[in-house]
Amino acid sequence: MTVGRSSQERLEELQSILDEMTERPPDTVILVEGLRDRGALTILGVRGDILQVQSSTGIFPVAEGLSREKRSAIILTDWDRKGGQLCRLLKNALKANAVPFDDTLRRRLVIIARQDIKDVQSLPSLYSRLVQEVQAR
Repeated sequence: MTVGRSSQERLEELQSILDEMTERPPDTVILVEGLRDRGALTILGVRGDILQVQSSTGIFPVAEGLSREKRSAIILTDWDRKGGQLCRLLKNALKANAVPFDDTLRRRLVIIARQDIKDVQSLPSLYSRLVQEVQAR
């Protein structure tokens, strides 16, 4: 458990992050690593364009496509070493193609989840556990 934060506070922050993803502008795409990450967000009610970076043609073609379509991106890679590296590569590619991006939701997730889980695909189980802990009080 994250030191200093109750299950209630963590659940509220997680719900706030999910709400922000759900209420994002229609021209904003969420960039995730793979199919399971996409599925996890769908389970949690996040809709709209969610692009799996690892199953596409590569990072730069993704960034170029978003630039051509005048879209923005939310980077939501895992918070393990590989996910951190991919996040840095995505930020560089998006910057090089003048694509506006946001990685603050990812950083907020790292703060509330890193002690328990290391990837996006585990968010539904964390959410369920936090709900159970809050209801048990």
